Amino acid sequence: MSIITRFAPSPTGRLHVGNARTALFCALFAKASDGQFMLRLDDTDSERSTEAFAQGIIDDLTWLGLPYDLTAKQSDRFDAYDAAFNKLKEMGLVYACYETPDELDLKRKRQRARGKPPVYDRAALELSDEDKAKLESEGRTPHWRFKLSGNKVSWQDLVRGEQLVDTSSLSDPVLVRADGTYLYTLPSAVDDLDFNITHIIRGEDHVTNSAAQIELITALAGEGVDIPVFAHHPLLVMADGSALSKRLGSLSLESLREGGVDPMSINSLIARLGTPDPVEAHAEMDAIVAGFDLTRLGRAPARFDPAELQRLNVKLLQSLPYEKVADRLLSLGIQCDDMQTGALFWETVRGNIDKLEDALALWQIIQGPVESVIDAGDSAYLETALDCLPDEPWDETSWSQWTTKLKQSTGRKGKELFMPLRKALTGQSHGPEMQNLLLLIGPTHVKNRLKG
Repeated sequence: MSIITRFAPSPTGRLHVGNARTALFCALFAKASDGQFMLRLDDTDSERSTEAFAQGIIDDLTWLGLPYDLTAKQSDRFDAYDAAFNKLKEMGLVYACYETPDELDLKRKRQRARGKPPVYDRAALELSDEDKAKLESEGRTPHWRFKLSGNKVSWQDLVRGEQLVDTSSLSDPVLVRADGTYLYTLPSAVDDLDFNITHIIRGEDHVTNSAAQIELITALAGEGVDIPVFAHHPLLVMADGSALSKRLGSLSLESLREGGVDPMSINSLIARLGTPDPVEAHAEMDAIVAGFDLTRLGRAPARFDPAELQRLNVKLLQSLPYEKVADRLLSLGIQCDDMQTGALFWETVRGNIDKLEDALALWQIIQGPVESVIDAGDSAYLETALDCLPDEPWDETSWSQWTTKLKQSTGRKGKELFMPLRKALTGQSHGPEMQNLLLLIGPTHVKNRLKG
């Protein structure tokens, strides 16, 4: 059996780290099994779904490095949903309901007040044709519910183990709104059937939905149909246990990208959260795939700490070879003359940056202009330094030759020897090692900056 997973976001907003975790799990599971990963845009909510959000989701998945093999939009498939709905209607498995949202809300409040679960009471099944005609003459249009069997539905969940849901404890799900539009439930079941989805990986907030979807799939395809395998993973929470949803703005993939976070830092972290496995920075997706196993996910909510992401991001970035960052540096405007110079620059600065954009300020130190900082009393010392510059062409030993000669000429050592040179050449009192900076800045800039 060829494995096919699906990630099915609604294009009503941008993806955040919680969405990304589900998408990553779907992609990793498919890739580990040499299967296929599908992006399905659940855009039946015409009022809130937009093309801009749909494109944003595609951009976010591309940035994360999660290419999909198949794609579909539910807004293109209404004919299939209409056919499925009519089939259920002919089977007597859907029924018209005329309660308004306010009336349903009042029913739920009364049930809670009596200590009962707020389950729909199926009052609509008692309506006669005359009752329905009267309601419709008053201007009411029905919404349609799927009639659950009332039986217990079970499945073996890859994360949660054996699951059992008593459908008599659930409200019959609404399939079609009063305005004629479809809710998530029916289109999802139809798509899972039509696209041969084998594994449904999603958050544990969908566990009870699965029972209804299993009954829908069985009703549409018949007994004996292969039901997709479910895997309901725990949701992400913040490090303090608070809900992730309160901070989605700062944790959107768009926001993290703009903040200089490397996508593989996100993948490396969220792939292992909630498992006993250590979180390590991986630059390649294959390394994450190799250690991925849904059965290692615990049942407790996985805690997401932005500070941990930042630490991982720094570690990953500083471990990358120049070849992995060359194009990204170029897009920032850092254009090295050749690969050797670029490699030297990256080797010099990568230990001093927290995000790639920080390299731009260090590139400015090399290219100039730089406002040299010359403290009172150091002018004569820098004149001596100018005279002691080593012969050209310079190499990796030039800094050592220069400072050794200066030490002998002036008697200075330690901070008094090195700091005036750093401040004059870089305009700063801290930064990358001067041995490589000297070569990158070059003789002309060095001489000019020593002169102030």
